[in-house]
Amino acid sequence: MKNSLSICALAVASLITVFPASAESDNYQLEQVLMLSRHNLRAPLMGVNSDLPQFTKKAFPGWDVPAGQLTTKGGVLEVYMGHYMREWLVQQGLVKANECPDPERIYAYANSIQRTVATAQFFMTGAFPGCDIPVSHQDQMGEMDPIFNPVTANVDEAFIKQAQAYMASSAAKMALKPAFDQLGQLIDYKNAPACKGKKECTLAGNEDNHFTIENGREPRVTGALKTGNGLVDTFILQYYEGFPADKVAWGQIKTAAQWESLSAIKEGYQQTLFGTPEVARITAAPLIDYMRSLWKEEGTTASPPVIMLVGHDANIASLLSSLDVKPYSLPGQYEATPIGGMVQFQRWLDKKNNKQLVKIEYVYQTTEQLRNATPLSLASPPQRVTLALDGCQVDSNGFCSWDTFLQQVNKSLEGTSFSDKKSEEAPDASDTLTTENVPPQQTATPVKEEVKQERSSVADKPEDQKHPVSETSLPQAATVNSQAGSVPAPASQ
Repeated sequence: MKNSLSICALAVASLITVFPASAESDNYQLEQVLMLSRHNLRAPLMGVNSDLPQFTKKAFPGWDVPAGQLTTKGGVLEVYMGHYMREWLVQQGLVKANECPDPERIYAYANSIQRTVATAQFFMTGAFPGCDIPVSHQDQMGEMDPIFNPVTANVDEAFIKQAQAYMASSAAKMALKPAFDQLGQLIDYKNAPACKGKKECTLAGNEDNHFTIENGREPRVTGALKTGNGLVDTFILQYYEGFPADKVAWGQIKTAAQWESLSAIKEGYQQTLFGTPEVARITAAPLIDYMRSLWKEEGTTASPPVIMLVGHDANIASLLSSLDVKPYSLPGQYEATPIGGMVQFQRWLDKKNNKQLVKIEYVYQTTEQLRNATPLSLASPPQRVTLALDGCQVDSNGFCSWDTFLQQVNKSLEGTSFSDKKSEEAPDASDTLTTENVPPQQTATPVKEEVKQERSSVADKPEDQKHPVSETSLPQAATVNSQAGSVPAPASQ
């Protein structure tokens, strides 16, 4: 713990700068930003208790934290992102330089899993060192918060059959056989236990994909797509973590073309499960409705101007699909929803025309920025890519009408239990519990929590650990606040 704390303390100290605040343009003023972030660097989900040995006899290098938990480097990377974001917020006039912001102006809410809570804490430490900005989350750590749990709910048998068929058809059209052949050679699949006794055995041919949708469960798949996703995810995380080149996929991935080919498997997995439009509309509904409740109403100050939500790649993928975001690419990245990346929903005022506008940007670190742990600042920033929604035309500055955007948000909730629900006022910090007044067993101690895997992982849990929920079973305002100044150190493996 001492080592982890000292590393992050040095990271914060090395990034302190002084600079004047300035708005992006005299004609535009940023009024509010909501950041939906994926957690930062974690250990692979395919840990020692997985069925990994069935697919390869090769040994995998160990990690210093349990499967799925945020790594020490992940904390450092998030400190860097927080530092950059503080500079950007100062530049846009939402916070002041060199002083702690009013806690009522900053709101952070994370899924109640170790890697998401820890990510939010590290971000706040990098952005506001010494300011003790609280991070709110459900009091029961280790259980998926219904807001972030991408499950299907209230769907009938006809919908399930149609959605499963659509997913299977989409996966078949992705032409991933070359990528699976490459992956099979990389892991020496033909000599794996799964191929024992078979004359011909390929990863794509031997592992048929089977998609399953159930009420109260995440969409999931078994077969080559699941296996391939887990393996490629492991290799990408090894690269991000800074493993020596001969330890990343046993030194067998040497070119960008190889990475691009293998990454197609991972993106195919994500898009079929969480990018299928009709399924995404349901799985993203609780999160979109919660975000809608946090957006500031015109002429009011009920909602904080700076909001951070921390979840998973499945949350971002399903939300972007549900909102009909147009296809996009992220230069310098192999992932469509990178580790530590965030989607920013920026609400701007066009002062000249007295008009509310929205700008949506993907802010992320490149593959090399992650591997090299590059400190971030306005002078050395992460990447920014402007996103566009079908039905919400953007101008040359990337702005779209706020009213049109809200119509798109409300449209995405049609047919769900949130379609007729009015936006509620954001939770008040005074209504939340703190780590000082909750019972010890409810205090957030993210480094000690049992890992709950993201995305398809709910299906892999023992029956007594699954938590089916409905769209309406969302948490109330009573949550736990973890102080950003108390940075958790990842546990030893």
